[in-house]
Amino acid sequence: MILVTGATGFIGPKIVHALRARDLPVRALVRDRRKGRQLEAWGAELAEGDMRRPDSLRAAMAGCDSVVHLVSIRTGRPRDFEAIGQGARDLVAAAQAAGVGRFVHMSASGVGEATKDLTPYYRTKWEMEQAVTGSGIPFVIFRPTFAFGRDGGVLPTFLRQTRWLPATPVVGSGEGRVQPIWVEDIGAFFAEAARRDDVSGRAFELGGPDEVSFTELFERIRRILGIRRRPLLHVPIPVVRAQAALLELLPNPLITRDDLKMLTALDHVADVGPAVETFGLSLVPLDEQIRRAVGR
Repeated sequence: MILVTGATGFIGPKIVHALRARDLPVRALVRDRRKGRQLEAWGAELAEGDMRRPDSLRAAMAGCDSVVHLVSIRTGRPRDFEAIGQGARDLVAAAQAAGVGRFVHMSASGVGEATKDLTPYYRTKWEMEQAVTGSGIPFVIFRPTFAFGRDGGVLPTFLRQTRWLPATPVVGSGEGRVQPIWVEDIGAFFAEAARRDDVSGRAFELGGPDEVSFTELFERIRRILGIRRRPLLHVPIPVVRAQAALLELLPNPLITRDDLKMLTALDHVADVGPAVETFGLSLVPLDEQIRRAVGR
């Protein structure tokens, strides 16, 4: 049995679907059973619980031999990030107590010792990696770049901006590099890692086959949408930072000042060769990702 946390988010259902497509038994940790109906329809078992309740993690872990951990937050108060980190440590402890033999962990592009102090998100991801690698449980860590999909992530926002705004906004110079990966491809990598014994003890970067600048990304989106006459508008970073400060007052801000730090401090690209060679999986090209998202 494979316990999956964060199974009802954007990426989680794709991983559950990929696991079930391989006829692997799945137990999904959910706070609200109603949000897990699609997972149940695919044959997953639901376990009600919460990362803030260690007792529920221990109960969900009973009888499991593998764990896929996906829970994280991008924005929040310091105590929210601490709770996420503590939840990961509690999950690792529950896995150790249950004798789990495989732990597959979702980290993020750019996470490392050199970047751990950049934002609370990176620090929490780094601390979670340390908990997993120090657990003694055979592990696989994935660090994906931007996940593109039809029903979540940042791509639908990019599409709406390009379709409806008189000019397409691009942060700063637009020279930053990005390497988006199709969300179902992420699901396939996780599903393979959850069932293979020969990949333990490794961290893999995940990204798509195409590395582009943000300017080129929006140019590709405009071409596929058939929009040619509207200009790109390069918004100075100080202006974006001021806007982000205001957006942080909203429950689900489009961008925060921490997001801006992560976007501008480093490129979000990946050395995908090791993952592709190890797992033997193909990657959806960027133009096809965009076409799928717009239904073409």
